[in-house]
Order: sequence, then structure tokens, then C-alpha cells
Amino acid sequence: MNKKAVAILLAMFLTTVLVITGCSSSSNNAENGDTNTDTDTNTNNEPEQDANNEEVEEKTINFMHLWPEGSSKQHYDIVESIIAEFEENNPGVTVEPEILGNEQYKEKLKVLAAGNELPDVGMTWSAGFLQPYVEGNKFTPLDDLLNDGLSDLFVPGTTNAYAVDGATYGLPLELNIAPVYYNKAIFDEYGLEVPKTLDEFKNVVQTLADNGVTPVTVGNKDRWTGSLWYMYLADRFGGPETLTNAINRTGTFEDPALIEAAAEIQELVDMDAFVNGFNGLSNDEAKAYFLNEQAAMFLMGTWDLPEWTTNEDNPQEFRDSIGYFKFPTVEGGEGDIDSFVGGPGVGLFVAEESPVKEEAKAFVKFFVEKWGEVSVTDAGVIPATKVSTEGTELPQMYIDILNDLGSASNITLYADVQMSPAVAEVHLNQIQALFGGEVTPEEFAKAQEEALAAEE
Repeated sequence: MNKKAVAILLAMFLTTVLVITGCSSSSNNAENGDTNTDTDTNTNNEPEQDANNEEVEEKTINFMHLWPEGSSKQHYDIVESIIAEFEENNPGVTVEPEILGNEQYKEKLKVLAAGNELPDVGMTWSAGFLQPYVEGNKFTPLDDLLNDGLSDLFVPGTTNAYAVDGATYGLPLELNIAPVYYNKAIFDEYGLEVPKTLDEFKNVVQTLADNGVTPVTVGNKDRWTGSLWYMYLADRFGGPETLTNAINRTGTFEDPALIEAAAEIQELVDMDAFVNGFNGLSNDEAKAYFLNEQAAMFLMGTWDLPEWTTNEDNPQEFRDSIGYFKFPTVEGGEGDIDSFVGGPGVGLFVAEESPVKEEAKAFVKFFVEKWGEVSVTDAGVIPATKVSTEGTELPQMYIDILNDLGSASNITLYADVQMSPAVAEVHLNQIQALFGGEVTPEEFAKAQEEALAAEE
């Protein structure tokens, strides 16, 4: 018997005049070491009253998110302040959060969906992650919120990754792109300039390798890190639609541009462009080489911006030495330097079966608006909503990135996110094999074609 049933039976036993409202059992955060169960409740179970002393029906919105206080303090604090302000503006509505770490969150979401017990509001990723929940009728469309003024707030195209068959099932909170970070002190030591073309980039790699300096650090044990390199090369050789078309089956992974991109990966490996043992290093282990100034370049998402700008655990001299550049173009290629690999991070969903659906949607709308106002300055997050840099006190790198986003010609969503989980696993395994020289570019392409064809 679940907790809610026990509570109802106990209440019936103790009293005949008790009204139970809300939609789900209260949160239990103890398993994650994070507690957030202090909510304003009416201990006498009497209806709350609004400013006009009128009774207000009490409702509870259960909200599951993945920013624990211990590991994501700034995010956690923003969420708490948004909840408090929403509750103040909506008498009788209580938001009860449940907080889990990333992997715990994903697993619990699956279990709750299978039992038709999703929280009223939760966090989701886009595209391939979202698809099964939409097909299972677990998430409700949110186009009415976009039509109610939210659409103009988002960076163009960011909500597309949450759309299935023309309906939008999630609203993104974050937007990340992946520039190439570089150590200006190392570049200056060897008289290097920021490369704008692939040939110039290879000259930088060769100079550093010849002088015993690791040109690029990448932790390809995690595989998606290597996929970033492949995606950029695919874009620069074939243009922004080539890889996406291969995934959505209007194109093919055996397109010459995609095979050429795979071959370029192996040429860079042969040039010793990447840190020794890259396929055995996690992303965090690889990042340590860059943080310790043992590698000159690091291709990674803008979620790492605080590391290079505001994290006081890193010496100021180091932070002052970090810059970034856009991934170089290929002479004769179809891609343009203002085309980025990236996409929205987590977004918010509303459960289709939520008994407080209208209140849940109102909370999501409020959350998106407030998050966009404070996430950059308070948590170092680039939101999916537009940000004006005028008069904003931000590190210069943030301002430059935000301006680049404003002038981006394209943002290609991460390949593994575009794919179904099964195909994504093939893609990521093939990326690791490609870097390790275990497959040829042609074999790399064929394996992914076969995986995609199996799902048609």
C-alpha cells in the first residue's frame, strides 16, 4: 500500500471531517542527502485565506529537479527563491520539491512514468530523451504557454528540440554551445595565434606537439566528448544539415563529407593532437590537464564558463589566461564559423495526468521567466531565454559568448541527443573506436547506418 493510501485510511480513522487535497505524496529527499521539506502547510487543515479574507482552495504542485544544494548550490538557491516568490503570489498553492542527483533523477523518472506517478512538474532533456515520454502520453503539450508570451523570450530555435510532431512538450532552461577554450600564455610562449581555419589549427597542433606540449585534452572515455569533435568537423565539411539529415534519414552517414570528417579525426590522432590515453580518461580527468596548464586547448560546453571566469579555486592568473575561439572552418567546406554545436540543456515538463495541471503550467511559465532574469548573474548559467548584456556586470567571456549566441547562424543539437537511446549507444561506441583507430571512417559510417536502418 502506498503512502497516500495509508494517509487516507489513517485520516478516515481519526476524524470524519478532514479534507485531503493535493495530487501526490510529499517529497522524500533523505536518500539523496538533500532535504527541502519545509513548506508552509496549514497544520489545522483549514482553508487558507487571501488578502480579501476569502477562502482559497489549497493545492500542491510536486516538483522534481536535479540541483541538490550540496553539488549545485547556486542553482538550488535560485530554485528556492523562485518557489518562494511563486507561492507568495499564489495563495493556497504550495510547491513541494524533490531533489535528486543527475543519474538518480533519470532512473527515478523512468520508474515514476511506468507507474503513472510522475511529478506535476519535472525536468527533462530534449529530443531522444523526451520522445518515449511523449509517445507514452506522459508529458502534456506546452504550446499554450509559448503562445501566451513565452515564445518571444526564447533564443530562436531553442524550443524546437522539445517538439514532437509539431507540439512542444518541454521548455528549456539552459542553452549551451561548445567553443574551443585555449591558454593564452601557452599560445604566447610559442608565438601562436588563434586559428580560423583547419589548416591553421593543424599548424598550432604541430608546433605544440613538436615542443612537447599537449595540444588538446579530451576525455573520450565518456565518448560524447569525442562526438563534439566529430560533429564540428561534419559541420565544417558538409554544412549544418548534413549530420542532422543523416540522423533523421533524409541523408546518410555515408555522405562523403561525414566520412571525410571521420578521417580528419584520425589524422588529428596521428598528429598527436590529443592527450595521451584519451580513450581511458573521463571528461573530469581530461579537464584537469587544462586546469593544470598541461594542455593548451579544450573543446567543451559553456557550462564550464564559471571554471575560467569566477571559480576562485582557480588562481586569478590562470583565469585571466583563458580565452576561447570558434571552431575553425575548412577551406572549400560548406560550414560557417558562426555555426555551433550545442543546444538546450534541461527543460521543464508538466505531467499529462497532473490533477493540478493549470497551476503546474502557471508555475512553469513563472519559473522560465524568473530563471532567465537571474541565472546568468547568480549561477553562471546561460539561459535559453534572451539575455541583454547592456549594463550587465558579467565577466567579459560571458558577454562575448552571449553576443556570439545572438549572431549564431546555426546550433546543431548534440548527435547522441538527436538519436534514440539504442542508436546513440552505437554512435558513441563508434566515436571511441574511431579515435582509437579500431575502425576505418567507412566502417564508422556503416555501423551507424545499420543502427538507424534497424529502427525504420
